[in-house]
Amino acid sequence: MIVHQNYDLINNNTFGIHARCSQFVQWQSTQEVTHWFRQPHDSLQQPAVVIGQGSNLLLSQDVPGTVARVDIKGFERDGYIVRCGAGETWDDVVLYALDNDLYGAENLSLIPGDVGAAAVQNIGAYGAEVSELINSVEAVDRLTGETLTITPEQCRYAYRYSIFKAEWKNRFIITHVSFRFSRTFSPRIDYGNIRQHMAEKQIKVVTPHNLRQTVVEIRQAKLPDPKVTGNAGSFFMNPVVERDVFENIHARYPDMPFYQVDEHHIKIPAGWMIEQCGWKGKSLGRAGVHHKQALVLVNNGNATGEEIINLCHKIQEDVKSKFNINIKPEVNII
Repeated sequence: MIVHQNYDLINNNTFGIHARCSQFVQWQSTQEVTHWFRQPHDSLQQPAVVIGQGSNLLLSQDVPGTVARVDIKGFERDGYIVRCGAGETWDDVVLYALDNDLYGAENLSLIPGDVGAAAVQNIGAYGAEVSELINSVEAVDRLTGETLTITPEQCRYAYRYSIFKAEWKNRFIITHVSFRFSRTFSPRIDYGNIRQHMAEKQIKVVTPHNLRQTVVEIRQAKLPDPKVTGNAGSFFMNPVVERDVFENIHARYPDMPFYQVDEHHIKIPAGWMIEQCGWKGKSLGRAGVHHKQALVLVNNGNATGEEIINLCHKIQEDVKSKFNINIKPEVNII
């Protein structure tokens, strides 16, 4: 276990925001987590926030207490099930699966963040969600220090949602996640511009590796590198609306992109709406909207978390005014 006092979290959030915490703790094993919560601590020592790589995080203020990171590593394979430490980088899981002829995660390539955060957030891209792969989640109960195994059904997964973001928020510390992959490759290339990109590259036979490479190239082309420009990837969730709401908007904007969720619900790209409101490539002080992808808010240099939040609120107001739809942040704001 590694402990730092009066710690600057700038290297622990991809927005590159300066924010300090009283204490920063890195747990490197399940035993360290259970031991921590079985010991008496005062209120400032109990973790106020548990983070991963900070790729889905916006710090709006200093944290007057303890921030903890689960840094548990390792892969264990049993057939087509792979058990991963919560501190492993998610994209390394995708690579590990491909290297072992295990399939299903290709469309989720290059999504930043840790395994534990992926299970909390139910990360997704290009028609796939990580919940489709999750076999079990192992966690430590903060109230008792006991370990338990949680089923996918108990996680109540939905679009960018899990019970860890609601009733169980701040209750459990995820230590490991097991994924159930497939030995059969079933490519999904009809979401986004995957098929188009492959055609442009003259790819005639889809393989797991060229599908991954396609997704990586698309993401790299439209998303800024947080090592260069502070950001947390997609800032807003794509709203899912009732069909009558969609039809009303579609009548005014017949070229609007959309994705059918089910018979009664349609997903509308938030980035498209933000772009229609004129925000793509624009800034509000030191916070801005990426010039290639309007769904991404960026730190143009030394922006504060409050400046990013102000930009977020202004965009929400404009989208509400133009489309009568409330868009919600995907990023966790602290």
